Amino acid sequence: MDAQGEKTHTCGTICLKYLLLLFNVLFWLAGGAVLAVGVWTLVEKSDYISLLNSSFYSTSAYILIAAGIIVIVTGIIGCCATMKEMRSLLIVYLSLLLFIFLLEIIAGVLAYITYQELDEELRQNLKVTMQQKYRQPGEESVTQAVDKLQQEFKCCGSHNSTDWADSEWVQSNERLVPDSCCKTPTDLCGRRDHPSNIYRVEGGCIMKLEEFILSQLYILGSVGIGIAFLQLVGMMFTCCLYQNLKEDPY
Repeated sequence: MDAQGEKTHTCGTICLKYLLLLFNVLFWLAGGAVLAVGVWTLVEKSDYISLLNSSFYSTSAYILIAAGIIVIVTGIIGCCATMKEMRSLLIVYLSLLLFIFLLEIIAGVLAYITYQELDEELRQNLKVTMQQKYRQPGEESVTQAVDKLQQEFKCCGSHNSTDWADSEWVQSNERLVPDSCCKTPTDLCGRRDHPSNIYRVEGGCIMKLEEFILSQLYILGSVGIGIAFLQLVGMMFTCCLYQNLKEDPY
């Protein structure tokens, strides 16, 4: 009976090792995906940071990058602990999984709260920022961000194209709207504001930017839930393997 019990423990330990290794591969891939999203957010969408008074956008990107690196490192520690069957390293690995899991919960709550504040900030400040800073000396980043925003999201003005009527730059130039409001941008195309020429009926940029930020949060939320589920499974496997190693001198 003892030999049979030892064999059972040995087979159970081997199965748990392979399951935990598989989990770590998936966890490592998830960390790589989070890291990639963080880098993409910072590189591709960093122009919009100048339109926000808060540092939410850039901070969230750096948090994603840091989280991805932590997840990848944790996965590597998990693989080492599993392969070498080091119970002390398994405890470190389990602690890291629990720590990341708690961070995800906190980050999720903070993201929801911060989005409400960011949404209110957008509504209050975007129009004023576009009117007062567009094409003004020293505000090149804002100008670039506004032009990219209007072209990428096919919109004109904060709420609609009439917002540009109070723009300092529009009033001092022969334009009704910036050229980036045009469906096919060319020099001086902003002199004519007919719907066939500019984005007048497609909606304001604030609505499009809100939709974009919300869609990003939904994606990150889905990824976060997926990783959290993986972590719960990983913690279960880790506890089982720890217990087996304690009972089985394999």
